[in-house]
Amino acid sequence: MQDRLLPYWLLIPAFVIVLATTIYPLAYSFFTSFRAWDLTQSRRPEGFVGLENYVYAASEEQFLNSLWVTFIFVITSVFLTVVLAMALALLLRRKGPMHTFTRIVLILPFAMSPALIGVSYRFMFNPEFGVLAKGLGAVFPALEGVPWLADPQLAMGILVLTDVWHWTPYMTFMCLGGLASIPRETEEAARIDGASNLRIVFGIILPQMKGVIAVMAVLKTIFALKMFDQVVTLTGGGPGTSTETLAYFIFNVGFRWFDMGYASALAWILTAIMMVISIWYVRMLLSEKKMATA
Repeated sequence: MQDRLLPYWLLIPAFVIVLATTIYPLAYSFFTSFRAWDLTQSRRPEGFVGLENYVYAASEEQFLNSLWVTFIFVITSVFLTVVLAMALALLLRRKGPMHTFTRIVLILPFAMSPALIGVSYRFMFNPEFGVLAKGLGAVFPALEGVPWLADPQLAMGILVLTDVWHWTPYMTFMCLGGLASIPRETEEAARIDGASNLRIVFGIILPQMKGVIAVMAVLKTIFALKMFDQVVTLTGGGPGTSTETLAYFIFNVGFRWFDMGYASALAWILTAIMMVISIWYVRMLLSEKKMATA
């Protein structure tokens, strides 16, 4: 009897940690989202306001702006990351010392802290002493002295660039795993029939990689939705609010404006979006598993 209960006793520390760090904060923030709580006036949540925080969010211009900025950022970064990862995986799938070395070097960007990436790119795109700003100005004279992070479009482009640079290595290795599972016989048969490399990629490889690409896109979407570090260290949400993503806006509402009730409601809106994507992702995996076992 004691032996059968031992596994459950061993799970208790992990359950307590999850309860303290995940379940309790989620539950507390959910109830807080239905209450008024100005942290400058009270240390505890105040009166119950129902759905007022959520209704206010639906009409607030700054929230809608952060939602639009997040949408643009997610769509652009996910598309570029998936395309670049697939292209790099196709180039690196061959065996050889050079390809192995390139794979090792490729993992370095993903090993870097997102906050460090943001700080580094902020310095590199400084128009006065930034190495990338000076280098681009030397190659393209028209770009000399361009205030990269002071222009809304350019700032968003650099923010997307840092995110793509950070996540492409990880997604590339996912693609390499998917490519390894594709039978080489199908490609060899197509080459014998005279198919070009482009035809093989679009007609044979990509159709068999649909599942892997879908998983990559879903995971990258979730990562992009909650991206925060680079916004803080690279653009600070500016210029203006042009790069103020939803995650950064929630941070501002809660820890700069101290409106914890409204910030909790916004956080749950973001959580709901990620939950919908996660549920769809799990259902997709389960359907693929059923198809594989059928």
